[in-house]
Amino acid sequence: MPETKFQNRRAVSIANRDVRVTVLVEGGHIAEITDKASGVNPLWVPPWPSIEPSTYDPAKHPEYGGDSESKLLAGIMGHNLCLDIFGGPSEEEAAAGLSVHGEGSVVRNDITVEGSSLVAKAVFPEAQLRFERKIQLAPESRVVLISEVVENLAGTDRPVGWTQHVTLGPPFLENGVTQFRATATRSKVFESDFSDGHGYMKIGAEFDWPNVPHKNGGFVDLRVFTEQRVSAGFTTHLMDPAQENAYFLAYSPRSRMLHGYIWKRADFPWLGIWEESNCREHPPWNGITVTRGMEFGASPMPETRRQMIERGGLFGVPGFRWIPARSKVSVQYCAFIAPAEKIPESAAWAGGHEVQWS
Repeated sequence: MPETKFQNRRAVSIANRDVRVTVLVEGGHIAEITDKASGVNPLWVPPWPSIEPSTYDPAKHPEYGGDSESKLLAGIMGHNLCLDIFGGPSEEEAAAGLSVHGEGSVVRNDITVEGSSLVAKAVFPEAQLRFERKIQLAPESRVVLISEVVENLAGTDRPVGWTQHVTLGPPFLENGVTQFRATATRSKVFESDFSDGHGYMKIGAEFDWPNVPHKNGGFVDLRVFTEQRVSAGFTTHLMDPAQENAYFLAYSPRSRMLHGYIWKRADFPWLGIWEESNCREHPPWNGITVTRGMEFGASPMPETRRQMIERGGLFGVPGFRWIPARSKVSVQYCAFIAPAEKIPESAAWAGGHEVQWS
């Protein structure tokens, strides 16, 4: 394995002429999808030092907080996998050692590289799942092909949360500047305060993309990252049932770089948008963190396993996915980064190394 370092973490990279992709060994996070000419990486690099999850010790690392999220936050980067839950563990699961978003974000991956293809494999012992992710770069393409296989090792059918937690950060992400598009339709604000009282969204409100109701009246267009210096929030969005593919696009006017993901709507019918703008003051956030998560997956809301199952779904669409006993389920999606003069209003992908937008 041609191992390298990224933000002082063990990592493996593949690249072609235009794009470099780096994956962290522990947690399997896609830490960068970088345009080599400009050096722009849209993915979030936290403002705190990153450590290997296996080295995290609550007694030795109070700078990451002291709860079920701390092990995840100690090593989070860019695009992390939420499997087999999307959200927090129950009290009993946390006591047993399960962290927020499940084992997928913290386990060690075995990574191999063959040419321009990278394969990461991991086993989640508590969830009894085997996971494989293959990342491919064609020589002349700016499209990153990603395929995943989840195998249920247990003899029982399993309901799971399965979300691609893609998080964007500065300098690509700027308050009041960075633009977004998505194939979103019916939407809803998280049903409790996600912001320690600093949010602008009307809690629990249902709405049509992109106009989220403001808590004081009126609407805010989610197609532009919040201009609020201190705020936070979470909204969920049903991807357009009339379209086979779903996508989000993100555009930085300052760097004139376009970034996006396209996936099969049947695989991941939901897009969660998480905003954090200098709101969380406790460690490791410390009131200095700016992010926007564009989190496409099988579940509409970040919540415990029991809450996920009890919710069942939203807007008549299921809110989790079944992995049958001793069976495999696979998905494929893509990411891309390219120069652009403005944000497009639509994008199309046929499953190969080309994406068209207009």
